[in-house]
Amino acid sequence: MPRRFRSAYAIVLLLSLCPVVGHAAQVSVAVAANFTAPMQKIAAEFERDTGHKAQLAFGATGKFYAQIRNGAPFELLLAADETTPAKLEEEGAAVAGSRFTYAIGRLVLWSAQVGVVDDKGEVLRRGTFAHLSIANPKTAPYGAAAMEVLRKLGLADPLAAKLVTGENIAQAHQFVASGNAELGFVALSQVWADGRLTSGSIWQVPADLHAPLRQDAIILAAGRDKPAARALADYLRGPKAVAIIRSYGYGL
Repeated sequence: MPRRFRSAYAIVLLLSLCPVVGHAAQVSVAVAANFTAPMQKIAAEFERDTGHKAQLAFGATGKFYAQIRNGAPFELLLAADETTPAKLEEEGAAVAGSRFTYAIGRLVLWSAQVGVVDDKGEVLRRGTFAHLSIANPKTAPYGAAAMEVLRKLGLADPLAAKLVTGENIAQAHQFVASGNAELGFVALSQVWADGRLTSGSIWQVPADLHAPLRQDAIILAAGRDKPAARALADYLRGPKAVAIIRSYGYGL
């Protein structure tokens, strides 16, 4: 190919790539702590497939609500419940009609040690442990669900002195993983991957012992005109993200 044609071809190729690079953007996402591992995988695939980058912050849904109402510039919220996104939508702090359920969470009682937790959760009644870890029920939906389970089992008062409260579900899990608590209520996604338990022993809490852990996402006011926020919301409902979500034990 003559040099002048090669040069022209290079210019055309460069110009054709410019719109793709120019449209790549970043979206700031507040993510419920229980969804840390799957969201990290989803964000990597999202960036690979779209060019957009997701900047992730993980924490308790209740704390994110307070931060958002105080002006935190998050553009998308992935909550651990359905109540918080609905409330933000009603208050005008989120884009009306953008709310959807991205996962159904599952609560489990977990010990890092094999054989400590039986498959019926009877270890709770035996009380042969010093500490039971839960997330803060005031700010973390999984913590609220854990307290609901204890109340329904009639164990909230008998076990009150043994409770160790983490700021969020990630810290509740860390208390058990580090051995500071023999067992604790955590999200199945934290101890489950690719269809199997990653370590220790669990009791999968029956769904009728607590309110459903419907986890909703919503585009926040700061993301209203941000294509990357809309793109990630759509991506979460696509086949690649759904497969990742299911692999961590979530329902859909």
